Amino acid sequence: MSETLGFDFAEYINLSLVFKHFSLILVALVFTLPIAYNREAKSNSAGIRTYPLVAVATCSYTLLALDVLGGTEGMGKFMAGIVTGIGFIGGGAIIKAKDESKVTGLANAASIWNTGAIGMAVAWQRFEIALLIAVLNFLILRIGHEAKKVVNNNEED
Repeated sequence: MSETLGFDFAEYINLSLVFKHFSLILVALVFTLPIAYNREAKSNSAGIRTYPLVAVATCSYTLLALDVLGGTEGMGKFMAGIVTGIGFIGGGAIIKAKDESKVTGLANAASIWNTGAIGMAVAWQRFEIALLIAVLNFLILRIGHEAKKVVNNNEED
């Protein structure tokens, strides 16, 4: 078929690179699943789809930028743009109640930002950083939820 089209796919598609990038994107997705599950169980906003998608997108864009930009100063600008964009997505998770005394979604927003950092760290093959972010984020959500209940119960007394 490639001869019929007049070009050889092997010249344009490096299958070992495709496999490597797929593996990295899959790692980013897997690292975010516990966070996504926790958020899905605790809220109705961002959850099991949003968090992995943020990590997959961030990892994918970073892999692309690493290939195109390499180690240039443009890479720093690219990373700043990604962080800003994820902040914008996270901002959409923050909801201010009508009585203006209650704001919700801050943990979701921060966790969305963290999943972006996980995706970027995986793309740079800094798995120790990605794993550390994932574990800390998950623990903060789990322990923080219980701690928040204790604090709120003490305030009512």
